[in-house]
Amino acid sequence: MTGCAPETTAAPQEEASSGAPSTVPRIFGPPPPGVTRTPIPAAPITRLPGPGRHLALTVDDGADADVVGAYARFAHDTGARLTFFVTGSYDGWTAHRDTLRPLVDSGQVQLGNHTWSHPALTSLSSRGVANELKRTKDFLWQTFGVDGTPYYRPPFGYRNAAVDAAAADLGYTVPTMWQGSLSDSGLITEQYLLDCARKYLREQAIVIGHANHPPVTRVYGQLTEIIRSRNLQLVTLNDVLEAPRR
Repeated sequence: MTGCAPETTAAPQEEASSGAPSTVPRIFGPPPPGVTRTPIPAAPITRLPGPGRHLALTVDDGADADVVGAYARFAHDTGARLTFFVTGSYDGWTAHRDTLRPLVDSGQVQLGNHTWSHPALTSLSSRGVANELKRTKDFLWQTFGVDGTPYYRPPFGYRNAAVDAAAADLGYTVPTMWQGSLSDSGLITEQYLLDCARKYLREQAIVIGHANHPPVTRVYGQLTEIIRSRNLQLVTLNDVLEAPRR
């Protein structure tokens, strides 16, 4: 691999052993009082609006239940504020419900919709798109008491007007893209992941990671230090964006 580029396709998944998060202190907290929430723009978002020192770390998929659990423990132990885009067919979300649900209830962790089975939505009919999103919407509500609206992330970043319209009919009016990636949808080395983190963990960025393979679970401490050294504040999308009233 050469360089860290924002991902537009997912790498093939490989078998890997489970990992555990590094021991890191509880150093993250909620956004400072008085943070102004900006109305969500009527367009796909790739970064947080305006100037600031915020960072939205968003985590997709959940193919490896152990990695879902490691991310949940990382958030619980450190106070990290994360947004997960859930692929509902993966059983890790149910397996780690008891850890995640209190974090969701408190607002420290936010959930969005990343479809049921991770297809390329542009290859489906409008009915097919709606079915993918509706199944995960129902799963999120039944499991976590939220439905993820208005944020959805199309797998591989593939979307068009028809996909957006089908999503909007279900309340998902904000296609949530990204400015940079940890490039870990497939199995990569810890060093390559950290190289990508150093490149993309920047102010006002929306950065995408994946709960698919163990390497990220072994570098939580290093990721924490990158964020701290740059004086960045981890936020969920809801922390800084205000959805229109429905």
